[in-house]
Amino acid sequence: MQFDYARPDIVRAVNQRWLLKFWTQNLAGQRVPQWQNLDVERLSGFQENLSFLDVVRDAAGGMRFLIRFHGQTIRRAYASPDGRGRYLDEVLTPQICPTGSSPYEKAARDGVPVYTILQVTDRQGRTVDAERLLLPFGRDGETADRILAAFEFICDDGAFESDALLQFTGAPTIRLAAQIEARP
Repeated sequence: MQFDYARPDIVRAVNQRWLLKFWTQNLAGQRVPQWQNLDVERLSGFQENLSFLDVVRDAAGGMRFLIRFHGQTIRRAYASPDGRGRYLDEVLTPQICPTGSSPYEKAARDGVPVYTILQVTDRQGRTVDAERLLLPFGRDGETADRILAAFEFICDDGAFESDALLQFTGAPTIRLAAQIEARP
């Protein structure tokens, strides 16, 4: 998957912009911010749109992403039960997400924020932009071993059907796949 370079102002949602700003401010000369600096209490207002994942690397350099937390909005959109303790590739099958885990791999491997927008259609035929911001964190500030994923769903028509929104009947359109230039 090809990732363009983009400035931070490409991110549209207020909560995602706040998270990106927090991520940048907490770099403190490190490759990625330390997970310990993340104040989970400050995230409680929009936790329904968040997912926390551990990066699990194998000896060959491959990565899998173990879900530690999946917010209610994400569970509803994927029409899946709580994914805690499952790997992302078990939840995001190719039928559900054509980009697979490649945006997560890019964020973890390169230590950069990744922003994607998939254009999907709800059950009523309304077009919805599924925006996802992936932020890498690490215990040591160098190796990304955690990913914070923030989702927003935006429909120009206003209301939309969120249940099974990401259970695609046809291929979604990838409107944007970008690595965010968010270094201070």
